[in-house]
Amino acid sequence: MPLAMNKDVFITCAVTGSGATQDRSQHVPRSPKQIAESAIAAAKAGAAVVHCHVRDPETGAPSRDLAMFREVTERIRDSDTDVVLNLTAGMGGDITFGDVENPMQLSKAGTDMAGASERVAHVAECLPEICTLDCGTMNFAEADYVMTNTPGMLVAMGRMMTELGVKPEIEAFDTGHLWYAKQLVKDGVLDSPALVQLCMGVPWGAPDDLNTFMAMVNNVPDDWTFSAFGLGRNQMAYVAASVLAGGHVRVGLEDNLWLDKGVLAENWQLVERAGTIIENMGARVIGPAEVREKLGLVKRAPKA
Repeated sequence: MPLAMNKDVFITCAVTGSGATQDRSQHVPRSPKQIAESAIAAAKAGAAVVHCHVRDPETGAPSRDLAMFREVTERIRDSDTDVVLNLTAGMGGDITFGDVENPMQLSKAGTDMAGASERVAHVAECLPEICTLDCGTMNFAEADYVMTNTPGMLVAMGRMMTELGVKPEIEAFDTGHLWYAKQLVKDGVLDSPALVQLCMGVPWGAPDDLNTFMAMVNNVPDDWTFSAFGLGRNQMAYVAASVLAGGHVRVGLEDNLWLDKGVLAENWQLVERAGTIIENMGARVIGPAEVREKLGLVKRAPKA
């Protein structure tokens, strides 16, 4: 296929995530205040979009607490730094099965299942421009953990997001997720053109080799917008790969903790480095106003 490099690129910073990284780096933000401050610093470094989870401030464990999402949103919106807000809606679909002889004795610590309305409640209250929609079910890293997103759940959540006027960012961890995303658009659940995040190298989804990446890219409709990321040491390589393939980029501590070998990163440093790579490739880093115009987003305050 011919090279179709993107010349106008936006950077998303995935600020903290929900993985067990909180004890591996002192820079992973935990409290709503820390998450908002890290997001604002990333925006000042060049991120047009910040993707936010929330965590228990004491333990760092992932949370779905609506009040914490609200605090993060208000702190970012009340700052003097403009940025597009992308809140996760991926929480509430976690199943950790029991052992192989007793799989239905679920692990209470690792299982968090919620209904569609509950999974989208913080989105309805905070009204970010974007929220995520993990577009499939998959074995996810740990041996007995399954990320669960059934077709019925995705239809319900997708319709809620569309009705709220919040643009879903389709999280595609494999080609089948893109297949179903296209069906959601065909069925009128999601609007077209859609926004997609290609998630590369997440066990056990799409591996982060370039052949698989291009298979993912080639399954994205031409009029859709896509971004991509790779985990860990491949994060910056995927900045270049995504731009070359015609996409946008995501970096941040959700996906990678390191700036260099032995040097733990802060979010703003990862954004700054991504911006340097993009500009050295001859492309331009665009800001939040241009992203809103490109994607048809509306900036709103949380519900009173």
